[in-house]
Amino acid sequence: MGKRQILVDGDPILRKTSKNVDKFNLRLHLLLRDMADTMYEADGVGLAAPQIGVLRRIVVIDVGDGLFEMVNPEILEKSEETQTGREGCLSVPGRAGIVTRPQRVKFRAQDRHGSWYEQEAEGLFARAVCHELAHLDGQLYTDIMDREMTREEIEADNARHAKEENQD
Repeated sequence: MGKRQILVDGDPILRKTSKNVDKFNLRLHLLLRDMADTMYEADGVGLAAPQIGVLRRIVVIDVGDGLFEMVNPEILEKSEETQTGREGCLSVPGRAGIVTRPQRVKFRAQDRHGSWYEQEAEGLFARAVCHELAHLDGQLYTDIMDREMTREEIEADNARHAKEENQD
């Protein structure tokens, strides 16, 4: 129920490698709740624990299909087929870049109780999985982007998305 401060690019914590979670307890459950609250409040689709200063392998993602909590996640497979598109980050406010990621990934993770599960992700969900898991290893999308988008491109893209949402 608590919103946490999101660290921004330049903070050295964002460049560190996160440690595995080995205690599945109330503290973890509260952290997952805080992370989801923080992500929703910031209007994001994903958040990794390092972005709020916690160097643990924990990610929350919601691309519109409900909340996914991922503890100790790892990518098992990546498709050769790729997708290229706009990517932003709550830790890199006001900027966006064109990034190429796999079209599909298969990952495994533990839930809040420590049970392992496997999941396949495609499209935006696959992009979010790759983006958030990169945070756990100290990588930002800016490290791998094809190019930075200009302010004009970002504004035009935002206007296009707003128009599409109004047509739904």
